[in-house]
Amino acid sequence: MRKTGVVVLNWNGKDSVVECLDSLQSQSSKSEIIVIDNGSVDGSLELIEKKYPDIELIVNPVNVGFAAGVNQGISRAIELGLDYVALFNNDAVADKKWLENLVNCLNSESKVGIATCKFISIDKTFIDSTGDLYTVWGLPYPRGRKEAVSDSYDDLVDIFGASGGASLYRVSMLKEIGLFDKDFFAYYEDIDISFRAQLAGWKVKYVPSAIAYHQIGATSSKIKGFTTYQTTKNLPWIVLKDVPFGLWFKILPRFSLAYLSFIASAVARKQGWFAFKGLFVSLFLLPKKLLERRKIQSTRKATTSYIDSIIVHDLPPNATKLRRLRAIWWKFTFKA
Repeated sequence: MRKTGVVVLNWNGKDSVVECLDSLQSQSSKSEIIVIDNGSVDGSLELIEKKYPDIELIVNPVNVGFAAGVNQGISRAIELGLDYVALFNNDAVADKKWLENLVNCLNSESKVGIATCKFISIDKTFIDSTGDLYTVWGLPYPRGRKEAVSDSYDDLVDIFGASGGASLYRVSMLKEIGLFDKDFFAYYEDIDISFRAQLAGWKVKYVPSAIAYHQIGATSSKIKGFTTYQTTKNLPWIVLKDVPFGLWFKILPRFSLAYLSFIASAVARKQGWFAFKGLFVSLFLLPKKLLERRKIQSTRKATTSYIDSIIVHDLPPNATKLRRLRAIWWKFTFKA
């Protein structure tokens, strides 16, 4: 029997972590639950210690970020000799068979390295994610986000990437490709690791029968400018680290336009400081990311044509400003 662990990263989650952990303890498939507390100051750490004495708890004195925090949990899972390790947000609640259905997927398909679930809003009215997609514009997005819950995404399918908020990872794959990139801190680290998995020849599978419910934005909304800073910092690294050179001519020009548009939008929203700070840090760590790229690309098994076939050759559905810019460009080009 395969041994499974679930890693929950907690940061000031007093209002949601009890429901989260209760749902994990009630799973039809039993697992080791490991909680990483990232310097909480709202009393949630003390609450976890008191209410869940049987859950393993690793305490960080400060917030080390999502990527570094979950890496601690994954490393502990490896020490325990577990075969699979799931990540689960502290502001989410799992359906009773969430883990069982993800485990069944990895048990039945040896080439699948990551299994991801149907992630629905906590009020069960609309979709948060049915797997992640990556576009020729260098922009990832969660499939189905903000669409009304329906049977539109009820097929078991291969998908580009998995949400780090509620997915299951094969430990042997993580040992091969490495853990999450802690420089990302938060945002798009799950896209990066999914991309690296695809490059290494692993598959990512969307399992619609595995369902979890998410309080969307419950953590990121607590910090002003957090999303802007992390987005500006992290998005270029995915292009630099993971995109095969043969696709750079397709993706880099489009991504450059999208990136500049994002910075301009941040300035207009009076968040220019956060955007330029993200740009500076991204450039500062550029040499490190290029070294990481060399290792990733030198060991990849997937062909450029395969990667091209699994990315979306369009803009994300919510990229309305970029769609307008593209329409203007097309109009100008055709007239010329």
